[in-house]
Amino acid sequence: MAQLAEVPKVRLSGGLEICRLLNGMWQVSGSHGPVDPGKAVTAMQDYVAAGLTSFDMADIYGPAEEIFGNFCSQLKSAVPTPVVQGLTKWVPRAGAMDRKVVEKAIQRSMSRMQVERLDCVQLNWWNYDDKRYLEALGHLSDLQQEGVIREVSVTNFDTMCLEEIASKGIRISSNQVQYSLIDRRPAAKMEKFCLANDIQLLTYGTLGGGLITERFLGLEEPKSRRQLTTASLSKYKEMVDAWGSWALFQELLSTLDAVARRRGCSIANVATKYVLDQPAVGGVIVGCRLGVEGAEHIQDTLRSCGLQLAAEDLRDIDRVLDRAHDLALAIGDCGDELRSPRK
Repeated sequence: MAQLAEVPKVRLSGGLEICRLLNGMWQVSGSHGPVDPGKAVTAMQDYVAAGLTSFDMADIYGPAEEIFGNFCSQLKSAVPTPVVQGLTKWVPRAGAMDRKVVEKAIQRSMSRMQVERLDCVQLNWWNYDDKRYLEALGHLSDLQQEGVIREVSVTNFDTMCLEEIASKGIRISSNQVQYSLIDRRPAAKMEKFCLANDIQLLTYGTLGGGLITERFLGLEEPKSRRQLTTASLSKYKEMVDAWGSWALFQELLSTLDAVARRRGCSIANVATKYVLDQPAVGGVIVGCRLGVEGAEHIQDTLRSCGLQLAAEDLRDIDRVLDRAHDLALAIGDCGDELRSPRK
């Protein structure tokens, strides 16, 4: 049986220490079903008590920032007061990126999250042809120097953009990207650049929205919304289709199940640890359906911490992965599935 171990930490380049297993809050955005904010706040207490103190959210994730803020407000009365980390994203609309625009967005997140400074701001940008993301990052860097933000980061940026950002003297701490057994594009070229520039990869989609779990082992291919009940399942089923056939995916799940049985853990643990062990990966974001009865998976998530994958485990897994399509060739670099091809 995989032992429950202390949650490992990683220190970002600006000094912020976060858990290598982060609690993802996209699931409270509304695209995964109704959310009870009060129950969500209560549920966060169990994650923090278990040592899972880092929460990832965004200004566009529905009430995510407010839920985090209400939780932080409750923490202030606790003795001793637990230390939590709130990583948010700024997803601006196209337009001017002057100092006032950036400050307004940051102040809004600070107000909603009820904090005096932001632990980490991750910029998301839809159109690479619009170079104003460099202006936005410049202002964020200034705010970092002024102590308003601790870490300046990005999400879904490709390697070419990371190189451009670095060439302008802008330091970023992390890039949040899709990374899983199905989608290993970060290993193609981004990994090398990040290792050379002290940039941590924070990964999402590592469990394919729940596809890479026992729940889908042995099932016929799901094709309807009735079977793919959340935005995550629909999104990552498309990635499975690009990666290979449903039959090959079932082979992967069967292999992961065999590994999990050998190690006394779950398929999710194996999939998480595989990505967590990749070079440049600082942390894996595990989505949390906060406040939804029966959806809590704290104890299972913690088993990933003490898991060690042996050489035979990796060989068995790689034998299946080597027969799939290379998504770096099929799709391109990280984030390219979210935007139009470069001109």
